[in-house]
Amino acid sequence: MRDAALMARALALAARARGQTSPNPMVGALVVADDGRVLGAGYHARAGEAHAEVHALREAGPGARGATLICTLEPCSHYGCTPPCVAQVVAAGIGRVVAATTDPNPRVDGTGFRYLRDHGVDVSVGVGRIEAERLNRPFFTVMREGRPWVLAKIALSGDGWVASAPGERSAISGAEANRRSQLLRAEIDAVAVGVSTVVADDPALTCREVYRARPLVRVVFDRPLRTPPGARLFETIARDPVWLLTAGADDPDRARRAARLTDAGATVIAVADDGVRPAFRALAARGVQSVLLEGGPTLHRAALAGGVVDRVRVIAGTRMLGPGGVPWLLPGELGLSTLSDLRVEPCGADVILEGDVYRTHRTPRHGHGTDAD
Repeated sequence: MRDAALMARALALAARARGQTSPNPMVGALVVADDGRVLGAGYHARAGEAHAEVHALREAGPGARGATLICTLEPCSHYGCTPPCVAQVVAAGIGRVVAATTDPNPRVDGTGFRYLRDHGVDVSVGVGRIEAERLNRPFFTVMREGRPWVLAKIALSGDGWVASAPGERSAISGAEANRRSQLLRAEIDAVAVGVSTVVADDPALTCREVYRARPLVRVVFDRPLRTPPGARLFETIARDPVWLLTAGADDPDRARRAARLTDAGATVIAVADDGVRPAFRALAARGVQSVLLEGGPTLHRAALAGGVVDRVRVIAGTRMLGPGGVPWLLPGELGLSTLSDLRVEPCGADVILEGDVYRTHRTPRHGHGTDAD
């Protein structure tokens, strides 16, 4: 019971860095004496800086000898931007390590535990595993499936439309729900839309009213490269990059459009014209671990049908748009009733429904790694 309580405390520490550590996971650690006193505590604040275990060991000092290290993830065993944590754990004289889960990074994946055991450290794994993996869903998704963790966000009017007419911008959500959406943008690696949304709404897709520590990648799924070079996206290109995902055979017109968009500051990324999964894998290969998929309905449907959406958030508004609106259509086998861990809560005048997309079969582990650390 004491290990579980201490792990909960370490997880709370890890969560302090929410939105700041990507492409690294959030990790918390405690150094605990035999009588239960916490001698040192720490968390990984951002990629490139010291890991949680190092902070905790430094704070504990000589008291770490013979103590227990509680950590939310397997200590790393390789050189990245920082030295391997396992060597520092052993050097500090830690006698026992309690870890929530194995690090799925193929550069670690159990080697940290083996190193510790080989050097006489008692290792226990599994306390708080579910909570630890849920905290770092983007990291685990990239490592196991080779694509980012994806949250699809949909705003529906009181009469069930996403817009009052095709190609028409329609305000649906209230101020409080909009702020919740900005908080999501503050934590996520990238926000993505289809090119029809860019043409119809001309969105900025920036993070506003809340603090964001890192640049926000704006992704446009744009096979024909219809994004206007004068779109509002490019007004903030110095701070937040714009990536255009395109596919299809090259031709002179496409090359000219690509050149104009590159001149405007966009990064044009060609991906295989084979569903949505290659596009999301291309994002993961460039360090994107989490994506907020904001629309429109065609992109939502393709992503859901392609099995790349992990969670859905529906903002049900009260405003009525009238007849002839644009529906949000789910693939036939999916619906709100099929979501797991479904949560419903009021949000100002709106209601937020959110749940995980249940899939019986998961994609086999892909083996992507990261050198960030």
